[in-house]
Amino acid sequence: MRLEQLQAFLAVAETGSFQQAARECGVTQSTISRQIQGLEAELGLPLFHRTARATLTLGGDRFLFRARKICHEWKTATQELSDLLDGKQPELCVAAIHSVCAHYLPPVLQRFCQDYPNVQLRVTALGSDRALKVLKDGLVDLAIVMNNRYLTASAEMVTEQLYDEPIEVLMAANHPLTKYTLVPMDALTRYSHVIFKDGYGMQRLVQDLFSRQSGTLNASLELNSLDAFRGVVRQGHLISLLPRSALVEALGDPTLAVRSIAAAATENGSPPKQTLTRQVVLVTTQDRLQIPPIRSFYNMVLELIPTCHTTVQETVGITSAIAP
Repeated sequence: MRLEQLQAFLAVAETGSFQQAARECGVTQSTISRQIQGLEAELGLPLFHRTARATLTLGGDRFLFRARKICHEWKTATQELSDLLDGKQPELCVAAIHSVCAHYLPPVLQRFCQDYPNVQLRVTALGSDRALKVLKDGLVDLAIVMNNRYLTASAEMVTEQLYDEPIEVLMAANHPLTKYTLVPMDALTRYSHVIFKDGYGMQRLVQDLFSRQSGTLNASLELNSLDAFRGVVRQGHLISLLPRSALVEALGDPTLAVRSIAAAATENGSPPKQTLTRQVVLVTTQDRLQIPPIRSFYNMVLELIPTCHTTVQETVGITSAIAP
């Protein structure tokens, strides 16, 4: 059964004439006749009495409601897809890591809302692994996350690097590690750590660091809020490894201190490598980039977030340099 057969059936039913139906459909009368004959053959019974005026048989009368419903659903479906390609979508959903939501997304959100006032923008702060999962499940349109090549390697995924940033040590202002300007790796193993919960890319990154350095990570507490990290760390000897953009508030807090991690030594005498950084990426899917509002948001992120990141990093670097 083909759509044009149903459309021919409805045209004949509404006009009572094969000839008039052909004019409405823009085809020849013989084409309308073949379409009706093919439909009748497939259904196994006649749909019209072929008299001076084509009238519905009992079977045709029963079939009329269903044919109208099918054609209406098809028209609605094609209109919705046409609207989608024209940028008329009801909402756009974004999942992003907490530091991006706090520091980098606001200018993107402001510009998008100005350009697309009829699109409801929904932003959710999630851990990287969770954000990529909801993207794959179709619950969000874009994700801004810490890169995880295992979750972004599929062919339909589109991944663009936004920035790299160093991981640094958060501690209480009176912590013994404040004596270091650059905290050596072996010193980090002597203290208990506060880490992100499972599903956050930072947990995996920190665990991988200790595994590569053959050190033991003593993870005493798991949290998922930067406010909670600061509150717990300022109380005693617990420390935490966090990305620089997550430490903006900590640098202005006299009860807290931030230190960089000493670069790992190399065996061949080449310049030491950065001990730990994270890469933040923008991820969506190929099909979503065909939708104008999603493509526009994607391009805004690529344009604005690297610039915002540079500004924040420079501010953090200056503040860190003058901090006691």
